[in-house]
Amino acid sequence: MRPWELVRMAMATVLANPLRTALTMLGVIIGVASVFTLVSIGRGSSEAIAKQYESLGTNLLVVNLMGNGRATQLNYQELMQMESLPGFKAVAPTMTKNNSNIKYDRETETFNVIGTNDRYLDMQKGEVASGRFLAQADIDFRNHVAVIGSEVAAKFFGTGDPLGEKLNIDGYVYTIIGSLKSKGSNTSGTSLDSSIFVPLDTLSRDFKLGSIRTTYIEAATSENVAIVQSIVERYLQNKFNSTSGYNIFNSSQLISARQSASSTMTSQLVSVAAISLLVGGIGIMNIMLVTVSERTREIGIRKSIGAKRRNILLQFLVEAVIISGLGGLIGFVLGIVLSLAWPYINPDQTTSLSLDIGLYAFLFSVLVGVVFGLYPANKASKLKPIDALRTD
Repeated sequence: MRPWELVRMAMATVLANPLRTALTMLGVIIGVASVFTLVSIGRGSSEAIAKQYESLGTNLLVVNLMGNGRATQLNYQELMQMESLPGFKAVAPTMTKNNSNIKYDRETETFNVIGTNDRYLDMQKGEVASGRFLAQADIDFRNHVAVIGSEVAAKFFGTGDPLGEKLNIDGYVYTIIGSLKSKGSNTSGTSLDSSIFVPLDTLSRDFKLGSIRTTYIEAATSENVAIVQSIVERYLQNKFNSTSGYNIFNSSQLISARQSASSTMTSQLVSVAAISLLVGGIGIMNIMLVTVSERTREIGIRKSIGAKRRNILLQFLVEAVIISGLGGLIGFVLGIVLSLAWPYINPDQTTSLSLDIGLYAFLFSVLVGVVFGLYPANKASKLKPIDALRTD
């Protein structure tokens, strides 16, 4: 029997029971669409992470302290002295008071308050929307001034001008001197938009915070990053008499770390979605077994008039492949639609179409049809004509 005749017969059989065929394909459709969509979301996240960090340049170091107590404290003045060393451009130590209660007029909301210096905004490539950012005088005189992110400004002031207004931060009053343009998260994952920035010493004194936990260091050029990192590592080793208790990341490492985490999560989700393909394959096998049982008499007639075992096997195997292939094709199209629609459903999440992964998922769905259709097809081909004809 010619291949096109097998395909024509298989299509006729498949279309004869549209509802059953659709239900049989459902697992494959869900599996392929899920794999395609999840990979597109994962790739979109990785590209967004890379774009976010690349916008900060490749000459930024982030020093994080993990220990507690005086043995792991960093001194602000010592850190700032590093700016005079060769290869260093700027240093911005920070302290963070998470989930602070912020009051304005009769409204209260929770935001993070970050204590830092005047270098911080330039290092994070942020921009001032109105007013100004912190100045050296604010640090020196421990002024009670604050610069607010775009989300904070929108929450309390809407489209109004926040300059000169007073914010109550956990009982202390700060005067707003500036607001920032929308930016997003920085290298530590802190959102500039939902944060309030105040002079570091002011925050430390008011709330008796322990010590500087995170410090941003900018090298003069990308070529100086390795030298600067080496100097910082030696400084921390000598200060703490240890090589542990702190981490130093550069922009490239941060990109790799976050992309690796994103890829791992995507792989796990794809593995779960791939199970749907296997479940769909089991569904195809069950339906094909039912089909063989229903068409036993037909098989007997075909064999009695000369059909060979190979013809029967190919007939049912092609039917299984067509069912899984159609399911895979529908899932592929559905995956494209979902990937394109996802940013509208979740504006904070971008996607990147992965047509190559979609093609692999489709081919895998066809393979599923071959694997799970082989047993029913083989069973049909082994039926003896006499036994098949006796079946009611």
